[in-house]
Amino acid sequence: MRTKSVDKDVSNSVNTKRKGRELSVGDITSRLYSAILEHRIPPGTKLGEDRLAVIFSVNRARIREVLAKLAHERVVDLIPQKGAFVAKPTVEEARDVFEARQLIEPFAVRKLVATLDKAKIAQLREHLELEDQARLRQDQPSIIRLSGEFHILLAELAGNSSLLRTIRELATLTCLIISLYDAPTAFSCRADEHSEIVQAIINKDSDTAVQLMLAHLDHILNSLKLRETSDDIDLERIFGALAP
Repeated sequence: MRTKSVDKDVSNSVNTKRKGRELSVGDITSRLYSAILEHRIPPGTKLGEDRLAVIFSVNRARIREVLAKLAHERVVDLIPQKGAFVAKPTVEEARDVFEARQLIEPFAVRKLVATLDKAKIAQLREHLELEDQARLRQDQPSIIRLSGEFHILLAELAGNSSLLRTIRELATLTCLIISLYDAPTAFSCRADEHSEIVQAIINKDSDTAVQLMLAHLDHILNSLKLRETSDDIDLERIFGALAP
């Protein structure tokens, strides 16, 4: 299957300015992670160690550590004898991700409602304001990133670190799935969906908040074109019926 080269895309998609210091593993990981999350580096892109080392002006050992961290978060696939590639979830994996989210995120919502306070309400409203500003600017990368970060924020405010790690991974995989399966309406969601969920949380109406969350996830899933893609064309299957 054909993959996209990293040579131009990464250098054009990440901020490599060092401001007088060498970038750390965390710096590089964060910049690559954000570029992938915002669909500036698409699924299947090859992340060559040599080229990344040049782009970020660090040694290959540091890049290997970065790629290992991203692989641990399932953002990158490390393939023996081939290298590192931005992950390309299969259709089955995509369905599994949404099934898991539909099971886990209602618990996060209920836990947040049970522990809600003024500081958490302020953080929720601040995030909605950031989403509104991104939409007004028509800043598509920020819209995509903030849409995923909304779900991560709910898990963070729920106060369960294991839940947060799981939802962070699932939300990141969802961004890759949306990019891969061509859902132009899925990444931004309806403008009111997140605000409706937040309002139900503020009202401490956990049942309504859960229903809205499940409907929100269903909307994203139903926007996807979940079919396997391949560059290999089966000519025998296409023309078999025409054979004499």
